[in-house]
Amino acid sequence: MPTEHILALLIQERDKLSRAIDALQGPIKRRGRPSKNPLAVATSAAAPEPRKRKRRRFTAAQRKAQGKRMKAYWAAKKRAEAK
Repeated sequence: MPTEHILALLIQERDKLSRAIDALQGPIKRRGRPSKNPLAVATSAAAPEPRKRKRRRFTAAQRKAQGKRMKAYWAAKKRAEAK
């Protein structure tokens, strides 16, 4: 087998392995300003979006009860300062 043929086969195998490693590692996470390179944007767009935090909202009754508790808290604090 000629040396050039063996070398070509080894280069092909190296390229296959490099592509497989890149696929397993996933997209590279970058910090800072996004690149102007359209290929870099396409790879980062494939990443999953982070989940949004769910916000807990008070009902009207809960807000009213909290308001009463806070009024009592501040009244007690004011009484304690006056003494």
